[in-house]
Amino acid sequence: MYYCRPERAGDEAAIHEVNAEAFPTAAEARLVDALRAAGRLAVSIVASDSQGVVGHIAFSPVTAGGMQGLGLAPLAVREMHRRRGVAAMLVREGLAACGSLGSGFVVVLGDPAYYARFGFAPAVESGLGNEYGVRDEFMVLALRPGGLPPRGSIVRYAPEFAQL
Repeated sequence: MYYCRPERAGDEAAIHEVNAEAFPTAAEARLVDALRAAGRLAVSIVASDSQGVVGHIAFSPVTAGGMQGLGLAPLAVREMHRRRGVAAMLVREGLAACGSLGSGFVVVLGDPAYYARFGFAPAVESGLGNEYGVRDEFMVLALRPGGLPPRGSIVRYAPEFAQL
């Protein structure tokens, strides 16, 4: 049985391990560490089972058109716990936490087919671009009416993302 909860003191090593295991390199694990050190982990949630932390999701501030939003990155689940709904549970819990913070929108660079199930749509349809020039995999979700930046806005991530 899996459950989600906010990151708490003492989770740092387990979160680093989950992210390092889930990706080809440790870059995402280092990104989470850097965002935490800079105080930019606006939402950080872990998924656990009786053995400990098995997944993690992070959201950090983004800006676009004079508006503040949040960027989902990274989302990581240990290999042996994949395809069991852990990632979906993390996304749902994370988006709920973002909404309770009052954020107007969330962006993600990821698989369009996967993130569409949570309400994300191609950002280009809302007239949004990003500083990395990604098009098809760049998606946005409005968390409230009027929550999206103006058309033509460029979404900018926290400076820690430049390390990737």
